[in-house]
Amino acid sequence: MELEDQNWFPDIFRQGITDYLQYASNRVNLYQKILPILKKGLDKSPINRIVDLCSGGGGGMQSIYQNLQRNGIKTEIVLTDKFPNLDAFRAASKKTKGKIRFISEPVDATCVPGDLTGFRTQFVSFHHFKPDFAKKILADAAEKQVPLGIFEVTGRNWRNFTAMLFTPIVVMLATPFIQPFSWKRLFWTYLIPVIPFSTMWDGMVSVFRTYNEAELMAMTSDLNKDGYTWETGEIDAGKGIKVLYLLGYPAPRKSANTEEYRQAA
Repeated sequence: MELEDQNWFPDIFRQGITDYLQYASNRVNLYQKILPILKKGLDKSPINRIVDLCSGGGGGMQSIYQNLQRNGIKTEIVLTDKFPNLDAFRAASKKTKGKIRFISEPVDATCVPGDLTGFRTQFVSFHHFKPDFAKKILADAAEKQVPLGIFEVTGRNWRNFTAMLFTPIVVMLATPFIQPFSWKRLFWTYLIPVIPFSTMWDGMVSVFRTYNEAELMAMTSDLNKDGYTWETGEIDAGKGIKVLYLLGYPAPRKSANTEEYRQAA
């Protein structure tokens, strides 16, 4: 059980965890090597937009946005979550001059509203869902014929589990640099260290819950209708970090006006 998934878990602690994860992801530039996968997903989308599900504190979306821009890939990014961290979302939007925007209302990843069209992504969040609900996320994308990219770095191995034991120290070292500044975050990090130890607990649980390639492909075995395609693999992100991905996308539209449709959208 991950604490931040629970309805009873106080928002101040949940936001403390997601704020740290956002800072760490942007600091390490964790997803630089996955740009080819993101580009492929965007190319399969009828609208030039990334709809990020379960965004938490924004994850590494700021660094992803910057990497996309540096490589000439211009796209809009929309952050969503069942428990939106609005302070972090606003900060990400401000830093990118509105290129990263967000949905203030809760968004259910298993049934995404029809008006949120685009390339759906999930970064280090898919493991939060038990198999039945995880499959619903995949099925919703396949049924609505929109591309979906799942990215995980908390693979099930002892190296990752051992690293999580040092999380409280890392959180305490990082907290003074996390923006936006919050006195409440300092209090619950140093005086009563709920945030560091909650982050450690959720990290250890994440390692045990993360799906491997075989499990991901098993979930998609009956989700290949109407030419919808799935592929999975692992990318070396450097510093001993592996990014596992699952990419799903619909067959190309048969209309001769596909490119015109994408540009108009």
